[in-house]
Amino acid sequence: METSDRAARTETATRLARGAADWLLGNLGDREDPSLYHGQAGILLALHEAARHFDDDRYDQAVAAGVAALATSVDSLDDSSLYFGLARVAAALAALGKPDAANRALTRVRDRFDGQRWSPMFELLAGNAGIGLGALSAGDLDLAVTAVTPYLTTADQTPGGVNWPVRPSPPRSHHIAHGTLGIAYALAAVGRAADRKDLIDLALAGAADVVSRNEAGPAGFLVPHSDPPHRPELIERYSLGWCNGPAGDAQVFRLLAQVTGDPAWVHLGDCCWHTVTESGLPRRIRPGFWDNHGRCCGTAGVLALACDRIVERADDFTFADVLVDDLATHAIIDETGVRWSNHEHRAPVPALEPRPGWAMGNAGILRELLRYVRLNNNTPSTYAIPWPDHPAT
Repeated sequence: METSDRAARTETATRLARGAADWLLGNLGDREDPSLYHGQAGILLALHEAARHFDDDRYDQAVAAGVAALATSVDSLDDSSLYFGLARVAAALAALGKPDAANRALTRVRDRFDGQRWSPMFELLAGNAGIGLGALSAGDLDLAVTAVTPYLTTADQTPGGVNWPVRPSPPRSHHIAHGTLGIAYALAAVGRAADRKDLIDLALAGAADVVSRNEAGPAGFLVPHSDPPHRPELIERYSLGWCNGPAGDAQVFRLLAQVTGDPAWVHLGDCCWHTVTESGLPRRIRPGFWDNHGRCCGTAGVLALACDRIVERADDFTFADVLVDDLATHAIIDETGVRWSNHEHRAPVPALEPRPGWAMGNAGILRELLRYVRLNNNTPSTYAIPWPDHPAT
């Protein structure tokens, strides 16, 4: 790409990110929801990212006020998980300068452990794996090990490796958000930090089960959502985003490559990327195919992997540019700032209200746009505060 085109695209991404941060200042979401997924923890981390990038006191002031409120939520929040509860609130508080509140949150998490789990869910978003990663991110290695140790005795042997019952229903899910690969990620991350080979070996066995289910042939990587299919009337058999598709699978393979030094995991990450880039996204090829711009199951989550690959695999910017252009095309821009409306083709009004949070809204998109800008400007491409389940480049 010509230098002038590169500069213009970078400027567009910068304007989108600035506008997204400005919109967040006036749309901070439900103050009663402190969670990472939709609530305050994710929003504050995104505004902190914007404050560091733009050196703007307005964002710092919003973060300071929000963190003080977040600290008060510790004593009333019933959920302990990474994406919906105290584990990520603790990690956010620790990163944002509230260590006492973070420790109080971790104490509450530890006190709720029944010796096996914290909730009926037993995976990354809502269960043990995520709590382990949140504790690790907050600096509590003992709690992290406590959280993942039950996976050693609950794994079921499969023809390809092992997996776990991750919800109180028969289907076994395979991917990072609710399935085997999310557990494998936590086992590998905590195992590395604790120098526990047994945890790392179990992570590899879990990943091997998922790899054995690949249906995309030698060049690609595509594994079904779950077996038997979980809620097939609502959930498509195959996804492509971070939560239940190869964009997230590749993040687990990135971590396993870092932990083991085995190039086979790098190759599997390349296979994931082949499937993603050949799928047709971010075009809406058919109803329900690519309807989300956010970090969890949409375009921003794929952009995160594209930027990882620019750093680690020396990819060019071609597909990252496609993703940013799509975000620019679908952005809603007015005097209040920038935001995105996701699409639900089954709803009477398919254009959903824009959301501020990490999973489906501005907070998740903002972080990835800013990282894309830094890569284009040849400035440090790390995040101001890393995510517990996203390996550093």
